[in-house]
Amino acid sequence: MIDKKPNESYQEWRDRVIDKISPSFCGAKWYNATIWLNSGSTASCHHPPAHKIPLDEVIKNYKAIHNTEYKKMVRKQMLQGERPKECDYCWKVEDLGKNYVSDRTYKSVIYKEEDLKLAEALYNWQEDVPLKTLEIAFDANCNFGCSYCNASFSTQWQGDIKKNGAYQNLVSDGARAFQQDGSWAMKYGKKNEGNPYIEAFFKWWEEELKDTLEELRVTGGEATMSQDFWRLIDWWQSNPDCNVRFSVNSNLGAKPQLMQRLVDATHSFKQFDLYTSNEAFGKQAEYIRDGMNWDVWIANIHKFLQEGNVREFHMMMTINALCLFSLPEFMDEMVNLKEQYGKHFPTMSFNILRFPSFQSIVTLPTHIRNERADALEKWIADNQMNPLVHDMEIDGIKRLIEYTRVIETGHANTSSEISRWRDFKTFYTQYDIRRNHNFIETFKHKELQKWFVSIPETQTKPVGLFDGDATKGSLHKQELEQRAKKEGWVIKPQGANPGSQEYVDSNDKV
Repeated sequence: MIDKKPNESYQEWRDRVIDKISPSFCGAKWYNATIWLNSGSTASCHHPPAHKIPLDEVIKNYKAIHNTEYKKMVRKQMLQGERPKECDYCWKVEDLGKNYVSDRTYKSVIYKEEDLKLAEALYNWQEDVPLKTLEIAFDANCNFGCSYCNASFSTQWQGDIKKNGAYQNLVSDGARAFQQDGSWAMKYGKKNEGNPYIEAFFKWWEEELKDTLEELRVTGGEATMSQDFWRLIDWWQSNPDCNVRFSVNSNLGAKPQLMQRLVDATHSFKQFDLYTSNEAFGKQAEYIRDGMNWDVWIANIHKFLQEGNVREFHMMMTINALCLFSLPEFMDEMVNLKEQYGKHFPTMSFNILRFPSFQSIVTLPTHIRNERADALEKWIADNQMNPLVHDMEIDGIKRLIEYTRVIETGHANTSSEISRWRDFKTFYTQYDIRRNHNFIETFKHKELQKWFVSIPETQTKPVGLFDGDATKGSLHKQELEQRAKKEGWVIKPQGANPGSQEYVDSNDKV
């Protein structure tokens, strides 16, 4: 239940509630987690880079699949009013001005005010926190190979790299995401045999989470292609009194028998929410989200909303450079669905892509960005009085417009403009060959085509495959660990800060 007062804006709620705790406080750092069980990595939401869950922490305490020592140190930063560097996405939005609301607010407002205050008063930064919302991925099995994804999260991408090798001549930040085969993320195989993180989750689920969790959301890969997903479904169908709200991320493009099985399973839950991803229209969507069939995708939406027991339907939009050219048409289609099924079918969320930066909207030339911003402003003018369009959706579009016009670098380590331009052309040229696509034929925007053709070719030394483990060498994590050790931040109850010898057994009273 959201405690935001009637007619209270999100800005007002932020100022009244979370900024009173700390101007950098975010409830997601305590009560939410994204956990990739196949690779043993986690983050507090989809914005910060994931970090490894130390296996020794999990062996001592299965709750450490969320409550890692690193997360606890970031909580301490927030309570001290410091801006954690890993949360740079939100700081960039908030620095646009006082009236701009970042995801720090949207990811906190879903929790009760009393629980948010408990994060400071009771749990503090050192304690294990009982999760309220959890997003898990069992594995990377997937039938899509989206352009902004990579082999760490999609077996379709793994197949591309295995067949064709690493993408060549990429030099900007994020390039190595396309020069690795995802083996680091699938070390327990497609079936996760002997995976201790999987077993830690099911142990926590049976002993606590099933009773305390408010929402469990399963992602992927493609969730329906995971045998552990169906293991969870089987448990639920044997325990129909479970009150946890259940959500699934599906690309709505899996085999028909899997889609039907999930439609049927929705009737086993007291509350079932469906999430899917898309941000472009028709052939442009099929280009960006390789493996998608637009007509099948739309048909499956209707199938779930007509035959399934769906409480809410969410459309997650990964806003990248290419989607801007059909985004207004896509949003028109979403409004058409709202007209047929109701205000929450779907609810749109606007997540601005930053990595890899050559696919980000900041890489487009200024004149194209401004023209696309103009198109979005026209869409708002035409739709902002429509009662089916949420205030949060309007806020998301306005934030996107400002971001499109103003932001020049998506993150601290963004490569130079010319490097990103070259990589843009280099990547999509290879992508076309590997996936049987045609950039020029798909994106008929004249200024985009003109810019694309004008970008010079890039030639560098041939590269092979790299270790794709993105959790290794995290500068943010290393910096914070060093500071914690220097300042003597003691972690309870699992032990002391990394590098110290003062670990405390989890059974000891502290």
